[in-house]
Amino acid sequence: MGNYAVVNPATGEKGREYDDITDSDLDAAIGKAWETHREWSLSTTVAERAALVQRVADLHIERREALAEVAVREMGKPTEQALGEVDFCGDIYGYYAERAEELLADEPIDLLAGEGKAVIRKSAMGPLIGIMPWNFPYYQVARFAGPNLIVGNTILLKPAPQCPESAEAIQAIYDEAGFPAGAYQTILASNEQIATAIADPRVRGVSVTGSERAGSAVAEVAGRNLKKVVLEMGGSDPFILLATRDLDAVVEAATNARLDNTGQSCNAAKRFIVADELYEDFLAKLTEKMASMEPGNPTDDPAMGPLSSDIASERLQDQLERAKAQGAEIALEGGRDGNFFHATVLTGITPDNDAYREEFFGPVASVYRVGSEQEAIELANDTPFGLGSYVFTDDPEQADRVANHLDTGMVFINGVLLDGAELPFGGVKRSGFGRELGPYGMDEFVNKKLIRSLE
Repeated sequence: MGNYAVVNPATGEKGREYDDITDSDLDAAIGKAWETHREWSLSTTVAERAALVQRVADLHIERREALAEVAVREMGKPTEQALGEVDFCGDIYGYYAERAEELLADEPIDLLAGEGKAVIRKSAMGPLIGIMPWNFPYYQVARFAGPNLIVGNTILLKPAPQCPESAEAIQAIYDEAGFPAGAYQTILASNEQIATAIADPRVRGVSVTGSERAGSAVAEVAGRNLKKVVLEMGGSDPFILLATRDLDAVVEAATNARLDNTGQSCNAAKRFIVADELYEDFLAKLTEKMASMEPGNPTDDPAMGPLSSDIASERLQDQLERAKAQGAEIALEGGRDGNFFHATVLTGITPDNDAYREEFFGPVASVYRVGSEQEAIELANDTPFGLGSYVFTDDPEQADRVANHLDTGMVFINGVLLDGAELPFGGVKRSGFGRELGPYGMDEFVNKKLIRSLE
């Protein structure tokens, strides 16, 4: 037996265990991906590959209830949120399928001198490895595999160890959609096997969504072997409140941004940076709202489910205990029952506290008071992460000014949960590099080939 198994975090019930792939089978999978790239990718059109991806979109929607049930079992996602994730996958696959020919069209270059013409043609690179996390087991695959299969890259997909059942369901969808056997393959590999696979000359690139530790390890191997890599890692996104005429609406947005997916989202708002004149009222209303958001059985569609595993729960518990020991004040004491955490609100976090620079992957909000716009910007940027950020103000010029100074890959103004298939997703600093989704998501793993000709 291997490292891949389902353990329901809400009940502790153990499901099926899955065997790890053998070294010989992994080598064969890489070989199949390489041959499929050379034969299928070069003998099919963009439109033909897009049609297959559209079928993947349709199958996700047709099977949305069954797919959602798997996510509930694997990582405790509340049912309605699991259904929403599957529906979003349909949007992502559909976005790329509908716009494939436009996004991959030749780009003409205006020549400065000489006769003839020049174009940039976007062509496939070859087999890619995708290393995916547990928190959004369908969405993460969609935004990586969908555009790259249309390009003509073949996919070797390593799921999180606790998500083999959703990986199996995705594999079945790709098989039924009509992709050839080597186009999309699930590999239940160990970290050591993945390092070996990245070094294989037949593999042309790797995309990782996961922890900072995992991303750093993969980037090191990829760098040694001169492989293109895209990294989407953690985040400690600031939620900056500078002015508002409707504090209740802002608190509602803040709570939703913090507790989506039980707080287990890399781009969730985690640090709430509030102007001095709004701080006391915001903190009172936020603690009241957060306290009302009770965790429960994910099949009953509660505000929050459990954390995804015993390991995740122990990690969050340790973070909270260290934060308190190092001087953080407790505005709302959450408490824990197994893998179920009630929401916690921290204040008084100083720069010498571990909590100042760590990412809390669970229902924990940290609230800070600032005296000026400039202080808010400096505090927001004083983090190793740089994924997303949120700015709330009634002044459009202020919003634009602050957005321009935030050292993050994404800024959302006066709104949360605004992700879309057409909007690029990614960060800077220790949050990684590269982009997924939108037109840029199709550009990461392409050979932008110059073709210069004389007529």
